[in-house]
Amino acid sequence: MITLGALNQHPAIRHAFFGRQGGVSGGLFASLNCGFGSGDAAENVARNRAIAMARLGLAADALVTCRQVHSAEVIIVERPWRREEAPRADGMATARPGIALGILAADCAPVLLADPEAKVVGGAHGGWRGALGGVLDATVAAMEGLGAARGRIHAGIGPCIAQRSYEVGPEFPLRFAGEHPENARFFVPARREGHFLFDLGGYIAARLMRIGIAEVQRAPHDTVAEDDRFFSYRRACLRGEHDYGRALASIAIEA
Repeated sequence: MITLGALNQHPAIRHAFFGRQGGVSGGLFASLNCGFGSGDAAENVARNRAIAMARLGLAADALVTCRQVHSAEVIIVERPWRREEAPRADGMATARPGIALGILAADCAPVLLADPEAKVVGGAHGGWRGALGGVLDATVAAMEGLGAARGRIHAGIGPCIAQRSYEVGPEFPLRFAGEHPENARFFVPARREGHFLFDLGGYIAARLMRIGIAEVQRAPHDTVAEDDRFFSYRRACLRGEHDYGRALASIAIEA
């Protein structure tokens, strides 16, 4: 379980980026797999999510997660929902105490945000497509709609795929250049001709700072390389594994 100082600005705000250790699942999902979208047994996933919530001092039913689809869609959360009610979205915001916003990831960057003065929190699923499409901006805007001020918002970027592990094709730099001319700095040539290594966490941090939030802190990990600590979609693909677990990041306002 990882916490970041940027989000420890108020004792009423709790957060954590959970790795893969400390749960009940086995095999490819060992052990704290929190994603119902995996092929893991649903009862194991439910127990793992309850374990994670207990570490935050919250009840299992406090946790809300979305059906993440790499979009820029953001939901204002007013109450917990049942699993079958989960909306298709990649960002959430709430000012309601006792609700734990949950982001699931396995190489994408989980982003947690908080305005400690307004007691408004948010979370975003930072895959390249959603980040480029505006999910971070939309999450901050949703928080502002609940009383936050972007100049008071602190953000933590959890463990994600590192640049050294993220080879992309020649079309990627062109996609990002259209969003901002400085985005070229997040790409360096890969060993394979015409390919690049992409700094997803760096891009997300820069985009958050460009929109004027107070502070951004990144967790210094590589989900692909650290097999014993994190789940990884790319690592599973490279190994020819048919499935993978999902790690949970969560933030809540104490009830």
